[in-house]
Amino acid sequence: MARIIGGIGTSHVPTIGMAFDRKKRDDPNWTPLFEGYDAVASWLAARKPDVLVFFYNDHATSFFFDLYPTFAIGVSDEFAIADEGLGPRPLPRIKGHPRLARHLAESLVNAEFDLAVFQDLPLDHGCNSPLTMLWPHSPDWPGALVPIEINVVQYPLPTALRCYKLGQAVRRAVASYPEDLKVVVVGTGGLSHQMQGERAGFNNTEWDMRFLDLIEREPETLAAMRHVDFARLGGSEGVEVIMWLAMRGALSDAVRKIHQSYYLPMTTAMAVAVFEEPEAPPRAAAETAMHGARIPA
Repeated sequence: MARIIGGIGTSHVPTIGMAFDRKKRDDPNWTPLFEGYDAVASWLAARKPDVLVFFYNDHATSFFFDLYPTFAIGVSDEFAIADEGLGPRPLPRIKGHPRLARHLAESLVNAEFDLAVFQDLPLDHGCNSPLTMLWPHSPDWPGALVPIEINVVQYPLPTALRCYKLGQAVRRAVASYPEDLKVVVVGTGGLSHQMQGERAGFNNTEWDMRFLDLIEREPETLAAMRHVDFARLGGSEGVEVIMWLAMRGALSDAVRKIHQSYYLPMTTAMAVAVFEEPEAPPRAAAETAMHGARIPA
């Protein structure tokens, strides 16, 4: 039986991937960023998950404003690296897990999440920018990835509560998958930033710190917030942190944050946090996943 062993929340700003590709680890301006991710990479190396379920948003690369789904899941056996204008990053194609992905798709539709299903679409920095910090990838990635796209680009957006419920539905779906898999859920986005308008360049470290506390201890408080609240506190693009709520919804009440890093070198507050599930017998873990939802889906 598949089980979720933990979760990761991470920013996905493209400069994370650029710093990695340009080998900026020893640059004093970027060393704190790399050090913040080192603990996450070590945790993943120790826990050895088979699959990452990755909540991300596409930046008008594979989807565009004429057709941008609220929720979509990729079911391919591999995903190309998107060309976002400067050529694809020098990375191997990302391995998918079609069997789990199709199981999740069917389970989520049965849970009344009417999501799109896609194949053969490349993944942009919303996914691959943080992924290179998390997993070694030479000569290949150590596991598979199931991408779940969430629309945080074109209004109307799903509510924070809807994203939280999506995560809860994913938890139930993973628990019902018969193959023995270790799964880590990843939520991307933010933190505070605004790229346009009168508040271009806006950041709010005080709000970022409160968000990082609430996502662990009181996710329901965040789930009750409106988009305008997230935008006021974290900037217009800061609303994308609702994707962290999908990750958090897939975790149990007993989850514990074991690592957190925060760095603000320029326009976007970059953060990463690791949430670890307690060890539990498979039967108990499954019962918690199936019956422990905090907000009805």
